[in-house]
Amino acid sequence: MDQRIADLISLLELEPLELNLFRGESRDIGSPQVFGGQVLGQALMAASRTVSGRTVHSLHAYFLRRGDFNAPIVYEVDRSRDGHSFSSRRVTAIQHGEQIFNMAASFQLSEPGLEHQAAMPAVPAPESLPDSGTVPPELAARLPPRMQRLLATPRPFEFRSVQPLLQLAQAAPARQIWFRAVSRVPDDETLHRCLLAYVSDFYLLETATLPHGISSLSGKAVVASIDHAMWFHRPLRVDDWLLYAVESPSASGSRGFARASVFARDGRLVASTAQEGLVRLVADCGVDAPR
Repeated sequence: MDQRIADLISLLELEPLELNLFRGESRDIGSPQVFGGQVLGQALMAASRTVSGRTVHSLHAYFLRRGDFNAPIVYEVDRSRDGHSFSSRRVTAIQHGEQIFNMAASFQLSEPGLEHQAAMPAVPAPESLPDSGTVPPELAARLPPRMQRLLATPRPFEFRSVQPLLQLAQAAPARQIWFRAVSRVPDDETLHRCLLAYVSDFYLLETATLPHGISSLSGKAVVASIDHAMWFHRPLRVDDWLLYAVESPSASGSRGFARASVFARDGRLVASTAQEGLVRLVADCGVDAPR
């Protein structure tokens, strides 16, 4: 297994401290605070540790404070309900004595039912697209140093975007991105869903800045997640190519909204996600952009 994905899986394993209480470490991936996808993935893993025989089908989360990647995060799970078919959990993430994140998640026994889905958009195959992980030197030189460090940090996922990922000019508020883990992941549906939660935080909210040409990559705006929701529709593997079809129908009130469908290579709709976040011009709020 590639060390990058092995390290991420280790990050999601969590240390049990007591019944319903877990501790997770953090990683500096080049962002000014703990990556939101890390907290999302760890919180989902903490909730999953308290459920048996059921898999997560939805989650709804709020990011309350910036996380400090130099300190561990404690996850407290509330076993809200275990019914005949569904289990509900609430997770609170605590750091330095304060809540930084909370999440509600629902788990379900596998059962048959009605089937239909939206069609996958027609896009080029991932093999025909260049690796989006390499930034052209002439473009990297135009980015703030913090963004250069973020983009230079090795990632456990590879991305191949239909449109340019680094877009500093105005563009339509939509993009399609193929992604997959850099090496094979163990056959564990819970782990694959936690890893999808992790990677779903990449490039989602940035789509709301595309029509304005003020991406945080340009240093002209501060972008931060406020909430994140996911629905898991069908079994999935993050080590096979998945298509992230993202669109942003609205931005207003210093907030941007984006939603996305996640398709497997064979066209199955495996998940949906939505996120709203803070989008403020640096000139209006200062670099730190307090919420």
